[in-house]
Amino acid sequence: MAKCKLSGVGPMHGNNDTFSHKRTRRTWQPNVQKRSIFVPELGRTIKIRASARAMKSVNRIGLLAYLRKNGLTLKDIS
Repeated sequence: MAKCKLSGVGPMHGNNDTFSHKRTRRTWQPNVQKRSIFVPELGRTIKIRASARAMKSVNRIGLLAYLRKNGLTLKDIS
């Protein structure tokens, strides 16, 4: 199961719906990537599994600012 450490987003569930309206269960997996992030405040890199959407926000405002905004700490994502 893929789950983002930063945003907490996980798989979603729903139905495949055919033309004849036969419904079968399916899942949508989040776009989770492994990435190394350099944190200038700490002077080191951190390896993390995060969704592409969360990484876009981290690139824009920085990792520590993103964690503060969402009420997380570095220990929560490690």
